[in-house]
Amino acid sequence: MKAFPIYSPEEEIQTNLFKKMNVRVFIKRDDMIHPFISGNKWRKLKYNVLAAAEQHKNHLVTFGGIWSNHLLATACAAAYYGLRATAFVRGEDIVSDSLFMYRLYGMNLRFTDRQAYRDKRDLFEKYFADDNDAYFVNEGGSGILGAQGCAEIIAELTNEYDAVFTAAGTGTTAAGLLQGIHEHQPNARLHVVPVLKGGEFLKQEVIDFSGGLSGFDMHTEYHFGGYARYNEELLAFISEFVSTTGILIDQVYTGKMLYALYDKIKNGYFPEGARILAVHTGGTFGILGIKEQLNQYLSDKQAQADSHIKAD
Repeated sequence: MKAFPIYSPEEEIQTNLFKKMNVRVFIKRDDMIHPFISGNKWRKLKYNVLAAAEQHKNHLVTFGGIWSNHLLATACAAAYYGLRATAFVRGEDIVSDSLFMYRLYGMNLRFTDRQAYRDKRDLFEKYFADDNDAYFVNEGGSGILGAQGCAEIIAELTNEYDAVFTAAGTGTTAAGLLQGIHEHQPNARLHVVPVLKGGEFLKQEVIDFSGGLSGFDMHTEYHFGGYARYNEELLAFISEFVSTTGILIDQVYTGKMLYALYDKIKNGYFPEGARILAVHTGGTFGILGIKEQLNQYLSDKQAQADSHIKAD
C-alpha cells in the first residue's frame, strides 16, 4: 500500500489571555494532514485500511450522517488507494455540499432511517454478507484500530506538555491519545471535551478503547445543547478565533474543544507556566453546515460596527 504523507506541526497560539495567565498553548495541526482526509479522520482510518488490505478486501463499507467528515475522509481515502466505498447515510437524500463531495470521490450512498441505522452490523450483514470484498468500518472509524492510529499523534510531538485537550464524539481519539500519553508523555494529563449532551458515558468508552487506562479528566459542560448544536456565543468564539489565528475550526468538534480550553484558562484552571496542547482533529468542512447562520452573524456584526462608526 502506497505511503500517505503526514504533515502536522505544533504551532503556538499567543493571546493576551495566555500572556496574562502565564500559560503557553500549542495546537497540533492535524487539520493540515490532507484537505479531506484530515485530522483524526485519517488517524482512525489508517489501520482499518491496512486491515482491509491484509484481508484482501477492496470495498470499505461505513456509516455517517449527511454532514459527516468521516464519510468525506473515507470516500477520498478509498479513491486514493483505489478502493470502492459505500456509506449508509442517516437521513434523506438532499442537496448538500457534503453529499456532492462523497459522490464526486466515487462513494456509493445508501440512505436509511434512524431506526435501521442504529444496528450498523445488521445493515452490513443485510446488504454485504455475501460480498467477500466488503470490509466493515464503524461510524467515525471508532474502535480499537482507530485508537491505535490516534496514539501516534503523541508519538510525533516534539515538545513536552502538562495537558492535552481533545474533543470527543465516540471516545476513540481520546483513547488513542491516552495510550500515547502513557507511553510517550507520562507527565501530561488528558482533558476530554464531549461534544454531545450527556457525554459522561464516553468515560467508559475511553477506558475500553484504551485497554483499561485511566488518568484523564472529562469536561462535559461544553456541548452547547448537543451534538452539532451551537449558539451565538460559540459562533462569536469561532469567528474571533479564525480571524485572529488564521486557523479554520468547526462548530461540531474543535470549536467546542477550544472554547472549553479558553474558558478553563480564563478561570485559572491551570497553574502558571503550564504548557498545553490542543489537538485539532480536522473536519473543517463541517463549518459548511452552518455557513448561512455564520454568515448572518458576521453580517450583523459588521452592521453593528458600521452603525457605531456613523454614530461617532
